[in-house]
Amino acid sequence: MMTGAFRYLVFALAIVLVRCASLETEKLDQIEPIPKVYSEEEAVTFYNNFNEQIKVYCNRNSLARWNYDSNITDFNLQRKLEEGAAFAKFKKDSWQELIKYPWKYFNDPELKRKFKLSSVLGTAALSEDDFKRLDTIISDMKSTYSKAKICSFQDSTKCDLNLEPEITELLKVSRNHEELRHIWIEWRRNSGEKVKETYKEYVTLKNKAAKLNDYADNAALWLGNYETEDFRDQISALWVQLKPLYQQLHAYVRRHLRLKYGEEVVKAKGPIPAHLLGNMWAQTWGNIVDFMLPYPERQSTDVTPNMIKQGYTPLKMFKLSEEFFVSLNLSAMPESFWEKSILEKPTDGRDMVCHASAWDFCDSMDVRIKQCTVVNQKDLNTAHHEMGHVQYFLQYKHQPNIFQRGANSGFHEAVGDVLALSVSTPKHLRAIGLLEESASEADKDAEREATINYLFSIALNKIAFLPFAYQMDLWRWDVFEGKTTPENYNCHWWRLAEQFQGIEPPVDRSEEDFDVASKYHIIADVPYIRYFVSFVIQFQFHKGLCQAAGQLENNAPLHECDIYKSTKAGNLLGSMLQLGQSKPWPDAMEVITGQRNMDASALREYFAPLEDWLRAENERTGEFIGWEKSDKCEFLIVLIFQFGLCLIYLL
Repeated sequence: MMTGAFRYLVFALAIVLVRCASLETEKLDQIEPIPKVYSEEEAVTFYNNFNEQIKVYCNRNSLARWNYDSNITDFNLQRKLEEGAAFAKFKKDSWQELIKYPWKYFNDPELKRKFKLSSVLGTAALSEDDFKRLDTIISDMKSTYSKAKICSFQDSTKCDLNLEPEITELLKVSRNHEELRHIWIEWRRNSGEKVKETYKEYVTLKNKAAKLNDYADNAALWLGNYETEDFRDQISALWVQLKPLYQQLHAYVRRHLRLKYGEEVVKAKGPIPAHLLGNMWAQTWGNIVDFMLPYPERQSTDVTPNMIKQGYTPLKMFKLSEEFFVSLNLSAMPESFWEKSILEKPTDGRDMVCHASAWDFCDSMDVRIKQCTVVNQKDLNTAHHEMGHVQYFLQYKHQPNIFQRGANSGFHEAVGDVLALSVSTPKHLRAIGLLEESASEADKDAEREATINYLFSIALNKIAFLPFAYQMDLWRWDVFEGKTTPENYNCHWWRLAEQFQGIEPPVDRSEEDFDVASKYHIIADVPYIRYFVSFVIQFQFHKGLCQAAGQLENNAPLHECDIYKSTKAGNLLGSMLQLGQSKPWPDAMEVITGQRNMDASALREYFAPLEDWLRAENERTGEFIGWEKSDKCEFLIVLIFQFGLCLIYLL
């Protein structure tokens, strides 16, 4: 028999055991369930479903953006914002599921790459309110840019001059430096100056999105797209490689501008005034070739007059470009392309974004171009550039959505330009009847002089562009990283323009101005270093394709190569385009060039005859190479100093 004390002890122990069991149950209830470990097979099923859904959302978003950019109305803006928000929500919801998969440990390299690229959410990582606000800001800035108009220099009551085509044409033909200065100032007053406050908020939201994607800032996110840790160093090294050629071109052009406008306007050792270079942003100088061609008595390779004489239309220009691609055994445009593209500016008075652009509607069928085409050689080259984008779309349309993009952004920009290098050769222009046979073709001196003229004309657009393309994103990287604050936006831009381009504004500038935002890509949220990359690698591609076409045998010069009708070159190019972004860009580059790095050697080889000629000519005329410091964005410091002295005096 149990004593009373013993029974009490047993009862107490039983209570304790029951209570402990209850506590354990409570603890177990509080423990989160172990997350499911997804297999690679389940990941394949998930991603295939995700890929089909994202194509639908992407298509609807692209259609809404097209409708707005081609007809700027409040209704189209609202639809664009709604579709953009819906697309962002889908990507964010899908991303939250996608990151549950242990993709870093997948065995299938293609599946692993799909998840890796899809794991960067971009601006969709923002809250719904922040995303809508950012989208609205960009749309408002684009609207300001697209609707900007200026008054005529000759008639101050005529205030309906658009950037395209009126202002662009004036910059091309006017040689009145006061009129050019008026155009330069007024465009910036009516575009960039109006968005400075808005741009500050844009920077804040872009950096917020980058941090939500585990990047330090938006500069790091943009650079991360190139999948190369030392990408900035590579770009810097390329500029070092290119700078000597640019400086020789700069010195020669400055001399002829000085001869044209006088020492008071263009200093012998100073930066070039930006308004004199024939382009709103001084990014290309081809429009001023008429008074500085090395050998003006030789035949011009500008075929604009012949295009007009032969009845060229925007449609005919794009058909000519299509025929070049088809001659390489690449794809013709689908019929819907010709039905839905906008190839010239509508005459119904609508406001639209006239900046040339190529569009992929994410369904492997619908591709378009929007371009306010003018019949001239410049726009013929632009047509080939935009058609190059579309050819890329068509070649990688079989890839999953995440791979339907260029190996890097510079690849996409380079494709059409590679073909334009062939199209612009005198040999090709003669073959298609746009350039007459030269009577002095057999004359070696005449042939050499014609070659210098041709390369000089190309250099005014290709070489002059390089520092501009570099400094555009140098400025933005500094802004996103916080190195450049809003109080220094404008002067920092002009410090870079002086350092790299060797140009200065035609009048004093201050932080009341916002000149960098007079350029579309700044306010439209389009990274620009892709164009610098493109202008380098297109010459690498050109050399690789020319070798495949057998055009460089017996030391034939690179600048004379025309790959027209070479199916070997076309098949090689197609094999690279079909990869899309399924492989890192060095793999894609190796397909055509045999190289895995960006290298400016092919570019220097292409322009070698011109570079030798420029060096000799600049030595002959005693031209100063480089430029001395400008003071056009330092006057505010002087004013502040003078104000301080006045204040001290009054006190």
